[in-house]
Amino acid sequence: MSQQFPDLGHEVPEIGAAELKRRLDAGEEWTLLDTRRPADFAAWQVTHPNLDAVNVPFTAFLDGDDPAGGVPEGVPPKESDRPLVTCCAKGISSLYVAEFLTREGWDVYGLRDGMEGWARLYESREVDAGGDATVLQYERPSSGCLAYLVVSGEEALVVDPLRAFAERYVADARDRGAEVVAVADTHVHADHVSGVRDVASATDAEILLPAGADERGLAFDATLLSDGDEVRVGWTTVDVVALPGHTTEMTGYLVDDVLLAGDSVFVDSVARPDLEDADEAAVECAARALYETLETVASMPDETVVASNHAGPHTPRTEDGTYTARVGDLRESLAAFSMEEEAFVASVTDDLPPQPNEYQRIIAANLGREDVDDDESFELELGPNNCAAG
Repeated sequence: MSQQFPDLGHEVPEIGAAELKRRLDAGEEWTLLDTRRPADFAAWQVTHPNLDAVNVPFTAFLDGDDPAGGVPEGVPPKESDRPLVTCCAKGISSLYVAEFLTREGWDVYGLRDGMEGWARLYESREVDAGGDATVLQYERPSSGCLAYLVVSGEEALVVDPLRAFAERYVADARDRGAEVVAVADTHVHADHVSGVRDVASATDAEILLPAGADERGLAFDATLLSDGDEVRVGWTTVDVVALPGHTTEMTGYLVDDVLLAGDSVFVDSVARPDLEDADEAAVECAARALYETLETVASMPDETVVASNHAGPHTPRTEDGTYTARVGDLRESLAAFSMEEEAFVASVTDDLPPQPNEYQRIIAANLGREDVDDDESFELELGPNNCAAG
């Protein structure tokens, strides 16, 4: 226990992020007591359909140097049939709170490493690509960011990698008997630091980026791709498809029957149009481009599987556990596909959510115009993802 907190002399069991997520996914219902400041809790918290989160700042458990005061208001009752776990930024103050509650008769766990531990959790599931290639979808539960590994024969392609997990993609490809020969981004990301250069450095893979990244100020070498180009990975041909709107250079990669759609259309929403240029005229222009992109997606065969870059805590999964949807189903489920252009533009430009934390620095880092080390990279992307229009 850190010296800044009194030693209460009680042992508290800790649970790691992966184990907590496993038990939540298995159907267990938990309560999480978040001990950070209310503003931090409001901005970003652990979310899961089977988790109820409440916020009581750890300062409420301190009374000078004497922690003998009563249990603060808002703490879940000890008689609850839901397991209780405490959480803070790094698992320090919340472990003190867990000790305090243990002393008062609660059964409670501490979340090991707190929100930082949750942010380091990374999971993968296989998408049915309907062809020769194996497609893995990676999920970062703390932000909903999704990335992809395409394996065909002895070669692999990584799409939209996160820098924090660069080594994971390389290891997973090798576990499947393949080497990463190419690494691609669908666009210049604003919500996380890209891992394209880190994966390339570890493997000598070719970096692939949409041609429009150059116009946005790209400051490192990459092979630039345009609509209609093809990328060969093992036995599989990957088709390059322009999907502008979220950004001018947004590009998708069609692998067998799976469209890696970047930030264009999601399972339960569409992309926001204001992260490249927040000028009102530019946002409207981007929204109109996004409308045309939806028409492009809608024209694809019904069985085409759309696999995008983001999912929320309540985004539905398919039977294989992935965040994907078939084009035919999206036409029916997303109102955006049936809107007239003017109504669509209004819907994606009104009441936009807050922009991602530090998004301008993240863009600069992803263009190679600003250097950030691993620790800075991890800190920059902590927090919720806000790349959807709503």
